[in-house]
Amino acid sequence: MKKILGILILYLLLTINVYAKDYEIDDVFKNHFYITHKFKIDLPKGEWILAEKSSENYYGLRSKIFTLVRVENNKVIEGISITEWITAGTYEYSVNQALYEIMFKNKYSGCYEKPEYTVIRFYAKGTSHNCFWVGHHDLIKHIYDPDDPDLKTANIQFKRWLKERQITLPKVALYSEHSYFSRLAAGKWYGLAYIVNPKIILNAPDNKFITIESSEYHKNNIDNYNDHKEIMNKWISISAQRHIDFENSINALKRHRLDLSDLSPKKSDQKNIPSSNVVEQLQILNDLFKSGVLTKKEFEKAKKKLLN
Repeated sequence: MKKILGILILYLLLTINVYAKDYEIDDVFKNHFYITHKFKIDLPKGEWILAEKSSENYYGLRSKIFTLVRVENNKVIEGISITEWITAGTYEYSVNQALYEIMFKNKYSGCYEKPEYTVIRFYAKGTSHNCFWVGHHDLIKHIYDPDDPDLKTANIQFKRWLKERQITLPKVALYSEHSYFSRLAAGKWYGLAYIVNPKIILNAPDNKFITIESSEYHKNNIDNYNDHKEIMNKWISISAQRHIDFENSINALKRHRLDLSDLSPKKSDQKNIPSSNVVEQLQILNDLFKSGVLTKKEFEKAKKKLLN
């Protein structure tokens, strides 16, 4: 049963293409993206297009997966993948084992030291984990011809979206991965993945080498390319702050949080809510109320708590 459930979870995570009800493909977002009224992602500046979405409910295992991209001149310049799995009360032992296999025993990618990761930090104890790592992709290979055979059929909806709209991907991308799971935090597994075209977003120099091993961004090569090293350091700093924001957005337990103060340009703000001014938060609450996400009672309660 455990092995079957583990395969099922991985299969659903990689291949499902059932539409979520809340949003439509090609919807455009600015500033914020709400997975639920309790899970919000702050978006970098610009217009973000929903290019992929799925939701599934299988014997109590529920998931939501979204992919948003920012496009200029028919080229993807930034992308975000957002995942929320709700597993509380459902085959908990088997799910715990499956998640551990995915995060710590997958030989292709996961929360452990790998030569191609520039930075990795993680907390792992019992069934809980909090993982953050940064690296670079040969993005076209990563999407269309991944080494992991289980990923060969992944992102079908996203690849179709790119093809139908004649949108291309950058050959080289920088990325960050963010993952958190704890039975002590409602049994939810949250995941984020960011990618950027470094030339456009970070004003990086051109790359002469594309493959992961040969890339100027690989940590074994980067000391020979000072300009690329400067860009990677900037990306690490941005990504570290995003992980802090990620921890805040999902209310990660304080003892599970990572100390990234040496990587982030800002002091680590380990509060339970994202830092923003009261006016902005009131506007967000009002938008949620008007859109029907919050009831009037929930809106008034949240407003009162904020103002107090």
